[in-house]
Amino acid sequence: MERVMIMGCSGSGKSTLSTKLGQILNLPIIHLDKHYWRPDWVSTPDEEWHRIAQELTMEDKWIIDGNYSGTMDIRFKRADLIIYLDMPRWLCLYRVIKRRIIYHNKTRPDMHEGCLEKIDLEFLQWVWNFKRKNRKGILEKLEQVNEEKEIIIINKPRQLDELIKSLEKE
Repeated sequence: MERVMIMGCSGSGKSTLSTKLGQILNLPIIHLDKHYWRPDWVSTPDEEWHRIAQELTMEDKWIIDGNYSGTMDIRFKRADLIIYLDMPRWLCLYRVIKRRIIYHNKTRPDMHEGCLEKIDLEFLQWVWNFKRKNRKGILEKLEQVNEEKEIIIINKPRQLDELIKSLEKE
């Protein structure tokens, strides 16, 4: 296992999991948010973002966390293991609110410098509606690569704890 892709809603635990797996598996971590966002939450233009995503996945070893459906196929092609954090939306919402409080007027370690933690109604709605709008498409994509990739879908924090413990034993 040399290339691990972690995806899921904001607040599902992608960055936390990638950090833990990076320590356990001794793999470098790539937080897509850190590469996509520029200071003051300015997004990277699509063409440039596709090039960056392609370059990031060409590394021999990595753990990549993030969504970005427009470049998902690029990561799917190179990943050995795909982990989808399909957590309850109330939990994701709770975590993004908690994160906002913890990182008030600060930049999170997994974000680009100059992107102060923020929260607004649009983002809260995006988190709340993530499953309804994105889950079906994600599951369809996972089904397409099911034969050639190892896929783990996590629905509960307890399952996540069990996954981490099992990897620590290996």
